[in-house]
Amino acid sequence: MRILLDTNIIIHREASRVIQKDIGTLFYWFDRLHYEKCIHPLSLEEIREYQDASVVETMEAKIKNYALLKTQAPETLPIKNIRAKYDKNKNDSIDTSLLNEIISGRVDLLITEDRNIHRKAAELGVSVNVFTIDSFLEKVIAENPEFADYKVLDVRKKLFGEVDINDPFFESFKNDYVGFEKWFNKKADEVAYVCNSEDGRILAFLFVKVEDQNENYSDIAPTFTKKRRLKIGTFKVISNGYKLGERFLKIIFDNALLFNVEEIYVTIFNKTEDQERLIHLLNDWGFYFHGHKKTVSGEELVFVRNFSPSANILNPCLTYPYFSGSRKKFIVPIYPEYHTELFPDSILRTESPKDYVENRPNRNAISKVYISRSIERNLASGDVIVFYRTKFNGPAFYTSVATTIGIVQSIKTGIKSLENFIQLCRKRSVFTDEELALHWNYNQRDRPFIVNFLYVYTFQKRLNLKSLRELGIIEQAPRGFEPLTDEAFKILMENSNADQRLVIY
Repeated sequence: MRILLDTNIIIHREASRVIQKDIGTLFYWFDRLHYEKCIHPLSLEEIREYQDASVVETMEAKIKNYALLKTQAPETLPIKNIRAKYDKNKNDSIDTSLLNEIISGRVDLLITEDRNIHRKAAELGVSVNVFTIDSFLEKVIAENPEFADYKVLDVRKKLFGEVDINDPFFESFKNDYVGFEKWFNKKADEVAYVCNSEDGRILAFLFVKVEDQNENYSDIAPTFTKKRRLKIGTFKVISNGYKLGERFLKIIFDNALLFNVEEIYVTIFNKTEDQERLIHLLNDWGFYFHGHKKTVSGEELVFVRNFSPSANILNPCLTYPYFSGSRKKFIVPIYPEYHTELFPDSILRTESPKDYVENRPNRNAISKVYISRSIERNLASGDVIVFYRTKFNGPAFYTSVATTIGIVQSIKTGIKSLENFIQLCRKRSVFTDEELALHWNYNQRDRPFIVNFLYVYTFQKRLNLKSLRELGIIEQAPRGFEPLTDEAFKILMENSNADQRLVIY
């Protein structure tokens, strides 16, 4: 397997003074799986033109660690069309040249954090061969579970004073922020959210703070209006293939809802691949660029997320966790063996939390996948799904319960191949590749379809089948996607003690 690496990934691997754990994990997998690491001749030219002389010197010494492509592939018509449509400068042209090596088949995969390259890859129909660091790690961990070098433990609240500031995880903060260690030590009695690997390494860290209408924002331009806000004070996630970024975003949104804020904001430098990835993640979930903040460490970017109740039907991520009460509603069954695997927050009292430490992407992700052969397939973005956990060790009347609300992002029907089916499901479903193949081949005349959805809410009170029938919510246990009336959904929400603020009418 030949892997072509984008220029910035090579630079961060070989010349960054900051310890890039995600880059290290990436290269661990290359070596473990004996993949050939390739560099394009135009990337080498780009490195030699880099402003930092130390980077150039280091790369010249280490270039022998990579397989330099000795020639460039002839350009196809699709590549020429992409050039004509998108390429406006030298960097754009190099990006397209990297994709040309994929189109030609001279390399198998391309790894890049550049969103423009991913956009071009989608238009060229080669997205299956172009990965971010995180999506590549998800792929290899799913395909080689026996090789995984650590497990991710669940997210825990810890006092700052319990966290080792000497962990290499914090090196980037020390480099970016003057007086970071002093600030960190002053927070000794305050709470942060921390996720560790099995051997104790820090993989993610989050600190949030509620600010009232009287907060001073004179150092932010343009300044903020008076609002109750949640500040993301410290936030970093190591890319490791386990969807920790989404898990921590869920924590941020949960806190915003809990403290009834109108807005969420974060200030962040854009100096490293880690920070750039975080900005992209925030953009995907409704954060937008507001302005700048002046600090003794330099000028930071300010990103804001409006948290006033609203529902975006076409892209529910932008207004998550709110959803529209005017959309169609469905109830769908999910077997016990898959339920808590997909929804660890919806664990039942009869289950042990120790069996569901969040060491899998499908557990951490907000955006998940449900596989179905339901006759009802008329779902659309923004529609509401109620998940119904089927019976377990007892009569269905008492052990089958409605537990969880999800919001449809999209559905995928007419899938043409097993490879494509696995590609669409792998990162966010509960199944292994082998189990996905069994689902795909179960009935060749009735292939499964995929529902992409957002996990939104776990009911505080679980209504069993007996209660659901007595309240007139459903007549019988659902098979496939069964429609719920608006009135039935309202009754369900009221009797489940659900947070009514989430529903926008």
